[in-house]
Amino acid sequence: MTPSAPAARRGNSLSSSLGLAEKLFSSASERRFVAAIDAGLDRVEDGLLTEIAFGDDLADVTSRYLFSAGGKRIRPTLALLIAQLGEGATPAVVSAAEAVEITHLASLYHDDVMDEATMRRGVPSAQATWGNTVAILTGDLLFARASTIVADLGEDAIRLQAQTFERLCLGQLHETIGPRPEDDPIAHYIDVLADKTGSLISMAAKVGVMFSGAPSEFLGPVAAFGEKIGIAFQLIDDVIDLSPSSDETGKKAGTDLLAGVATLPLLYLRQEAQTDVDAAALLSEIEATVAVSVAGGHVSDDDLADTVRQLREHDVTARTHAEARRWAADAVAAIAPLPQGPVKKALTRFADRVVERSA
Repeated sequence: MTPSAPAARRGNSLSSSLGLAEKLFSSASERRFVAAIDAGLDRVEDGLLTEIAFGDDLADVTSRYLFSAGGKRIRPTLALLIAQLGEGATPAVVSAAEAVEITHLASLYHDDVMDEATMRRGVPSAQATWGNTVAILTGDLLFARASTIVADLGEDAIRLQAQTFERLCLGQLHETIGPRPEDDPIAHYIDVLADKTGSLISMAAKVGVMFSGAPSEFLGPVAAFGEKIGIAFQLIDDVIDLSPSSDETGKKAGTDLLAGVATLPLLYLRQEAQTDVDAAALLSEIEATVAVSVAGGHVSDDDLADTVRQLREHDVTARTHAEARRWAADAVAAIAPLPQGPVKKALTRFADRVVERSA
């Protein structure tokens, strides 16, 4: 049974998304700032419930499925937060935030098909529930709905949506094909993250400026912030995949590893294995485990847990965490041109929150 709309909406606030303790935003003006964004989030949530409704009964059920399962609404929150640099949550900002979130939702349906994922947001994935064809078509419907919303916002919005969609597709294509012989695997991986995750978070940041009447000179800094923080976000996901706690992450530790996804810890391990005997031995063990899984064989929970533990405790995972922190620091550096105030303060806290999270 999927949660009701109010249940899905509970907890989606600036404080919950960015981890803003009351003591950080304690002045009257800062509390009004937070309240304005939370009010905007309520409007976005109500709008999402309307926009993902379809006349066809099956489409209505499938399109609401992952939406009702939850979600942090990070992208709309970012758009509404940055919109405070201008006139705040204007109708156009709210519509753009809805389009960004629906685009993100659509990408999840497609990603789960590409990754053959069985779980998403703590529930069976759409493709595991209805099959690949229904999942793909649901994603297509949601992409179309997002485009319909954007079409009412003008040519600049249409172009931005198209460019972002192109990058999402290119990122998935490059991830699927993998690096070419002349490519550096780690640089290739970061480029994939920039396209698949950074581009959409960057779009969320951009619309916050574009449709709030904020000064146009803020567009570049917030776009760079969004792209860099998106990369940091995914690198932390690489670390979380190795977490021993599945209660918080919503999936079994080592899910990406077992699926043969070459995350940054594994790429670092391959790099070290060229000169380090211990790293080479661990890499061989991991590759043997993955080969059994990919071939459809059974990997015991104990064997997987031991393999994941070894990779988690290896220095390559600490290096991945450090790389995520570096991207987050670069994101904060990118917004240096923004004026001092609650927006910059909240964005800085957001960057900290990204690298602190465990789920």
